[in-house]
Amino acid sequence: MARIGPGFLSLPHRSPKPRVDGLTHVLDKGLSLVGLESLLQSAHASIDIIKFGWGTAYVSDGVKAKVTLSRKAGIHTCPGGTLLEICDHQHRTPDYVRWMQRLGVTHVEVSNGALGMPIERKRELIRMLAKDFTVLSECGSKNPHDDVIAADWVAEMAGDLEAGASLLIAEARESGTVGLYDPSGEVRGELVEALVAALPVEKIIFEAPRKDQQAWFIRRLGPAASLGNIPADEVIALETLRLGLRSDVLDLLPPVDSPAPQPGRQTPVTPTLPLIH
Repeated sequence: MARIGPGFLSLPHRSPKPRVDGLTHVLDKGLSLVGLESLLQSAHASIDIIKFGWGTAYVSDGVKAKVTLSRKAGIHTCPGGTLLEICDHQHRTPDYVRWMQRLGVTHVEVSNGALGMPIERKRELIRMLAKDFTVLSECGSKNPHDDVIAADWVAEMAGDLEAGASLLIAEARESGTVGLYDPSGEVRGELVEALVAALPVEKIIFEAPRKDQQAWFIRRLGPAASLGNIPADEVIALETLRLGLRSDVLDLLPPVDSPAPQPGRQTPVTPTLPLIH
């Protein structure tokens, strides 16, 4: 395992990059290249995917440079699914694909929660784009008034995997008040349990923009929970939650009488924590 900090504390296990679990998916709402450089200087080891939120990539300068900088730091970049929904609605998907290729983007998000794209068309896009890109498929409506039915989410996500999606995103929006959460931001626990029981959890990125939501998933699924829509200025704070270095999750830490870590190493610990309702 990669060294974390000075290396003298016993901490929960944290997979090194490139990771297949415990992904941190960051929401970029229009960072400048200089802003991204600053973020990566302090947090590059903690970030796995950067999403250019909704349509921000379309109106931002320097996107290609940001893609290149991120790739050098071992970070994938991805435009928001709303942008693809708009492109497809206007019959501009081929232009979108060519643009992604010019930018050097390797990951794309396919969603249908903004414009109500039929599920059949969503699957067509997944199958088509999976030939050239790594596809992240988002499930869940952005409309807070739409019903949230666990069985429907499970069926849609399972079908998206079969169509060629590599990762699944459980919708919450930037606000953390739709989809996975009720209007107050409380986790819909029964929905999460249905997803975890029926699908490979390592393939699900749970959008969790708020600290209390992040802590809930880390306590339920451990530091290997993949979390998305993380604000850029909250990446390091999230990493401390994963490692038990914040009061919300101190019980993630190994027992005090555990063997002291060797220099440069952490003692792998897989926490077994009760479900929090």
